[in-house]
Amino acid sequence: MESTNIGRTNEEIISELTEAVENDLSVNEQADAAKIAESVRNEGIPEDFEKDDDESSRGNQIDDDIDEEKLKDLEVTLSDEEKEVRYKKSLELKKSGNEQYKLGNHLESVNIYTEALLTCPLKYQNDRSIFYANRAASKISLGRNESAIEDCTKAIELNEKYIRAYLRRAKLYETTDKLDESLADYKKVLEFDPGNKDALQAPHRLQPLIDERNEKLKTEMLGKLKDLGNVFLRPFGLSTDSFQMTQNPDTGGYSINIKNQ
Repeated sequence: MESTNIGRTNEEIISELTEAVENDLSVNEQADAAKIAESVRNEGIPEDFEKDDDESSRGNQIDDDIDEEKLKDLEVTLSDEEKEVRYKKSLELKKSGNEQYKLGNHLESVNIYTEALLTCPLKYQNDRSIFYANRAASKISLGRNESAIEDCTKAIELNEKYIRAYLRRAKLYETTDKLDESLADYKKVLEFDPGNKDALQAPHRLQPLIDERNEKLKTEMLGKLKDLGNVFLRPFGLSTDSFQMTQNPDTGGYSINIKNQ
């Protein structure tokens, strides 16, 4: 076969081969691009893109941990006038946080309430209590229930008669299946506000759920104790079926006796 390269310089041959390779790469890149486009059409936005977007929004969130020891150390260096300026500034921040909350900008309101807590002098306990409770409301809207419970707890520590904080925490406890804690908060509300409708209705809703849960736990516990007892009794030719458990109606306790054969 006659070679097609006869009469052509090495430079011409190399140039032609290089062009062919570049054309092949271009075709492959186009094919890859087409595959990616088709994938996007079929599957929608990739999950990783959504996560990146979430990470971006979380990047706007400031650290909401309040180190009161550091605040104490800071306040030692401040004059009374400076503390008063900081207090007034914290009230302005609270107002701004409330506005952002009403607009639905809950992450921004969390940040602003946090700034208010970092600004407000520690001696203004009632105001700080409100800041914590308001921040808890914003966190609830963001689905940060456990952190919201912590804020409600802090609000109550600063103002033990803060009914709104008790109610807010009671609802959070209920949604996180901490039913005993929820009922305890509602009972606390009734100490300060005997006519509170939410607190009055709560025992009728929560107590049956607590009783049902406790009964289930008791059944599970007795089942495990029975299995454990059988392990120890088996070498003696006995089992837990050889014993009878009788509940004392007065105390609710149990006594165990060997069954009559």
